Amino acid sequence: MAGRVFLFAAVPLLALAGGAIPPPEEAARMARFVLHNCDWGALATLSAQEGLRGRPFANIFSLSDGPPGPSRGSGVPYLYLTDMEISVQDLQINSNASLTVSLAQTPYCKKHRYDPQNPLCAHIIFCGSIVKVNDSEAGLAKKALFSRHPEMESWPKDHNWFFAKFNITNIWVLDYFGGLKIVTPEEYYSVKP
Repeated sequence: MAGRVFLFAAVPLLALAGGAIPPPEEAARMARFVLHNCDWGALATLSAQEGLRGRPFANIFSLSDGPPGPSRGSGVPYLYLTDMEISVQDLQINSNASLTVSLAQTPYCKKHRYDPQNPLCAHIIFCGSIVKVNDSEAGLAKKALFSRHPEMESWPKDHNWFFAKFNITNIWVLDYFGGLKIVTPEEYYSVKP
């Protein structure tokens, strides 16, 4: 009996900004859902800093894949960066990085009393690289980021901010018991969030 109650609690439908949470068997949709409902993530780089060179270094960054609301996310994690930031200096030497986003930052996990490390508090790990967006994509990045992070518009102009995106090459989804699920970028971008 307790197993049935627990299984039922594992897949409750809760509406967040990106709609209702997908079921665990839809890993690609889950990845899109989690990214769209997260406003920030932990970006890990290989440090280029003296004394830390070559070691992993994680930092928090605001991000967005599109304006809030269901079906409004592109799946592309956009960031607003400056060369003055320590992790961006790492990326200038090696653009490879990983990005982790988690529903722990939303009301979902708190409502269900899921610890952030509980697999039911879904988190996604992206691997890839950070690249500056080209002029044709800058408008999309700006709309995505400034719609969720309006403070960004007033950040100091002399910091030479630029729009960048996380170019996804690998995706791991942890949203249920039994281990990580691998999602290809093709699967990820082909599903409707």
